[in-house]
Order: sequence, then structure tokens, then C-alpha cells
Amino acid sequence: MTPPSATHLVLIPSYNPGPRVFETVAAARAHWNPVWIVVDGSDDGSGAALSAMAQQDPGLRVLQLARNCGKGAAVMHGARAAQAAGYTHILAMDSDGQHPGDHIGRFMAASLAEPEALILGDPQFDASAPALRVQGRKLSNFWANVETLWAGIHDSLFGFRVYPVAPLLRVMRYQLWMRRFDFDAEVAVRLCWRGLPVRNIPAPVRYFRPEEGGVSHFNYWRDNVLLTWMHMRLFTGFWLRLPLLAWRRLHG
Repeated sequence: MTPPSATHLVLIPSYNPGPRVFETVAAARAHWNPVWIVVDGSDDGSGAALSAMAQQDPGLRVLQLARNCGKGAAVMHGARAAQAAGYTHILAMDSDGQHPGDHIGRFMAASLAEPEALILGDPQFDASAPALRVQGRKLSNFWANVETLWAGIHDSLFGFRVYPVAPLLRVMRYQLWMRRFDFDAEVAVRLCWRGLPVRNIPAPVRYFRPEEGGVSHFNYWRDNVLLTWMHMRLFTGFWLRLPLLAWRRLHG
């Protein structure tokens, strides 16, 4: 059995995740201890099933939100609980099986070696990835790099990453947005603005078809409107921070 970490935990936000969630949790537990799940108002019975798993596994904990609040809100809820329990870092990963549980140890080792850094997954897509999603994210990645003066964000939307908890919560505490699909990109940009160094680690990603148990809550129009509004806000903030960002790039 993997000994528990006193500083780093795996945090899995989960909303109506489909059957892949149980494989995801099992894979995470096989490679790390502890693993926490935030059930984000799911109404598919997965919360009860995950709680039953946790009763048999002291390295697994389930947190429940009464209603669906969004990925960012679920991560913030888990991060607050982690900080209160004395943890300093969380590795966030999706519950639908897309993210590689066998890479958890590598990401955690990078964070332990450089605890002030933001450890980002650099997704390696295979043939299962929808072309529209792969091509569409390039626009968000371009704007995230403009807004940080190319501070090193390879992929702004890939949610498999390690956050230092204290700066993550400081960023989110003063923002009314970044609670849903806009979370991954906006939090990466804002943490760069705070001066966190960025480290990118390649990681495979797999998209499962519905007949394979895959579930997607992505809505092309709704979520792209949300991303557009997010980058409009960030671009305004970028101009206000441009002198500081330029100084960092020149003297970093």
C-alpha cells in the first residue's frame, strides 16, 4: 500500500461522470495516497457509490456539494478542505477517465522538487480526440500565451495539473468567475500573473465514446461563449499588468 503523503493529494471533481469514474478513482489510488473526490451535485447515484468505496479505503475521501456548482467551484471546495487539513498541493484530474493515473507519481515528483511551480499537463492526443476539440483549443492557448507574454503555458485547457494550494485559493478568492468551464484557462493565466513558474510535462489523453462509457458535459456554444468572455476579461487585466509582465520577461 502506498504510504500517505502529508503535503500532496489527488483531487477529482466529479459531476455525473458515468461508469469510468470508478476506474479513474481506482487508478488514482493505485498511484497515490490520499485521493479525494468532490461530488459536484451529481444526481446519477455516483456519489453514493463513491462514498461506499471510501468506506472500504482509508486513502479515499468523498466530499459532497448539494448542487452542481461547476468544476472550478468543486476544485476550490476541495482545495479549501485540503488546506484546512494541512495539505499544500493538489493534483487535479478529471473523473471521466481521460487523464492518465499512471502519470500521477511523475507530476507529484516534479511538484515536490519545485513546490512553488505550477505543474501543467501537456496533452498528447491520440486518434480518439475529436478534431473540433483539438483545433478549437488552439485559440484559447494562443490568447493565454498573449495574456502572459508567453510565460510557458503549453496548454491552457488540460485539467491534469498540480496546484500549490495557497496561491490557487488567493487567486480564486477575489474572482467571481472561473467557477465552471472557464476555470482551467483562467486560473493558469492568473497564477502566471502572480509569478508562479510554469513547468509542462507531456501526458496522454484519451477520449471515450459513449458506448465505451465516455461522458462529456462540454457544450460547444455555451462553453465557447464562456471562454470568449473570459479572455476579454483577461486581456483587459493583461494591459494593466503589461509593464510588470514585460519586466519579468526581460529580467527572468
